[in-house]
Amino acid sequence: MKNAILSFIILLLFQKANAQVGISGSLPQKKDTAQTVAILKPALTDSIQRICDSVQYRRNRLIKNNMIILGAWSGLNIIQSGISATNTSGATQAFLKMNVYWNIANAAIAGWGLWQVKKKMAEKLSFRNNWLEQNKLEKLLLFNTGLDVGYITTGLFLNEKGQRSGNPQTEGYGTGIIVQGSFLLILDLVQYFEHRHNGKQLNKIDFGPTGNGVGLSVHF
Repeated sequence: MKNAILSFIILLLFQKANAQVGISGSLPQKKDTAQTVAILKPALTDSIQRICDSVQYRRNRLIKNNMIILGAWSGLNIIQSGISATNTSGATQAFLKMNVYWNIANAAIAGWGLWQVKKKMAEKLSFRNNWLEQNKLEKLLLFNTGLDVGYITTGLFLNEKGQRSGNPQTEGYGTGIIVQGSFLLILDLVQYFEHRHNGKQLNKIDFGPTGNGVGLSVHF
């Protein structure tokens, strides 16, 4: 009888010991999980910010380079056409004058663009603001390409009208608008595809449901 009681007590102690080991064994797993999440959160945040910074830096560099191209084109046209216009007449002179008039506006746009991008280079944008800025720029470039097509169409109309009416000034102005509109169309299309390609990096960042609710995630 004593042996049976002793065996029963030993069995209870053994089961209690196993239960304590099981509980203590599960605690490190929870701790490890919490540590893993704590480590992953800064790493995820850093990855998102690096992508945003890369897109923003590349966007500003592209804008700067393209404004320099526009400024160089403007300066070349103003100087070359301005000098040549004094030695010609008729439709050719009107063409050269339109180049000067048009590129005074282009030079102002290029200067304003360089001034704006200089300010933006010092900014640090969040994912949301970065996405909004990228989306706005791409829409603006598409709008500009539509304007460029309108310029070319207007130039063709004026050129044709000048030829039919025997008005060399209208004809020359039309030719000038065709040339300048064609240059801007090429430049804006190149810019659009450059910025479109750069903005695709933001697609790596997804906003939606995650394991812990709704938030940002990065797809590598």
